[in-house]
Amino acid sequence: MTVQPEHTAAEVRRSILAIVGASSGNLVEWYDFYVYSFCAIYFAPSFFPSGDPTTQLLNTAGVFAAGFLMRPIGGWLFGRIADKYGRRASMMISVLMMCGGSLVIACLPTYESIGALAPLLLLLARLAQGLSVGGEYGTSATYMSEVALRGRRGFFASFQYVTLIGGQLVALFVLVILQQTLSNEQLHDWGWRVPFFIGALAAVIALFLRSSLEETSTAETRKSKDAGTLSGLLKHKWAFLTVVGFTAGGSLTFYTFTTYMQKYLVNSAGMDARTASSVMTGALFVYMVLQPLFGALSDRIGRRTSMILFGALATLCTVPILHGLRDVTSPYAAFGLIILALAIVSFYTSISGLIKAEMFPPEVRALGVGLSYAVANALFGGTAEYVALWLKSVGLEESFFWYVTVLAAISLLVSIRMPDPRRSGYLRDHG
Repeated sequence: MTVQPEHTAAEVRRSILAIVGASSGNLVEWYDFYVYSFCAIYFAPSFFPSGDPTTQLLNTAGVFAAGFLMRPIGGWLFGRIADKYGRRASMMISVLMMCGGSLVIACLPTYESIGALAPLLLLLARLAQGLSVGGEYGTSATYMSEVALRGRRGFFASFQYVTLIGGQLVALFVLVILQQTLSNEQLHDWGWRVPFFIGALAAVIALFLRSSLEETSTAETRKSKDAGTLSGLLKHKWAFLTVVGFTAGGSLTFYTFTTYMQKYLVNSAGMDARTASSVMTGALFVYMVLQPLFGALSDRIGRRTSMILFGALATLCTVPILHGLRDVTSPYAAFGLIILALAIVSFYTSISGLIKAEMFPPEVRALGVGLSYAVANALFGGTAEYVALWLKSVGLEESFFWYVTVLAAISLLVSIRMPDPRRSGYLRDHG
């Protein structure tokens, strides 16, 4: 057990205000991104009119995955901006770009109006949002790790995923309200556009809050010849590869039990869409509350131990949980199984941004965090829904269960070989 350093009330207050400011934009950004996934059931026929429901969802999942392919570019671009010109500037640009993409989707004509141009424009809007989110994660994770109080970094930095999950939760909550107030026909016709408009409007508040943030990078690190450069990042290639290794399993598991889970309950377990949305709303709320608890736990047991626990439990439990969910008949049983899965994922998500930031020096920290995360997320996280739906369409749904398990096992092996960043990382020495 580590000894927690004392902090003044002013230091605690300043750190909390900085976390809130950064988190507000993070919440809006991820709300906009996840609205697409949660509303796909309703707008898929408007852009991909032919085919059965699984094929339509497969097409929308393909566009969702394409947005992830832009993440490495976004991780590089916004990471360079954050390391070279400051964290605050990067975060303000990213939230504006995300909400611009949301507004475009809200106003898009359907396939019936403009033909094949409709899904093409949808794809372009998602690519812009993918670019934005690719930069948002690395920069906000870096900023929140740098403003977090030493000795309590796990607790404070966990609020990145509190707001990330909160973005999902708000998106799902908005959908549930629409499901309760609009008919199924209205939701398919125009109701699905409402959440995208809400996200675009929320950008104004997020932009205002982020404009008041204090910059955490120094003029000295921003002027470094390595600041925001790939050549500077290559000096830390083992840290980069380590982050890619454990992020692959972490991201795949996270997206399996969050964004894909609603579709899985409807498309595989045969649950009513409204019931599935209600189950996921409750599960995501509990998951959000768990993040600070698991973050505080990491301050005591160490980040490496938390990562090992995630890898081991995810490897052992993924197949049984997904089997149970596919055969579930009670929404309460489904809720319990999903909470179990999300508790396991919390060992990773509560410290996800922090453990990456602790492995890179300040002059390439945002670039290192953003790019390594984006590469792994594009390859494994963003493709989770597409791979799962494709395997189901060819009659091999169970293969997806083992795919997630193998990636979790890889995360476990990488975590075992990784030194504890809390003791040897750059934040200890430089931040």
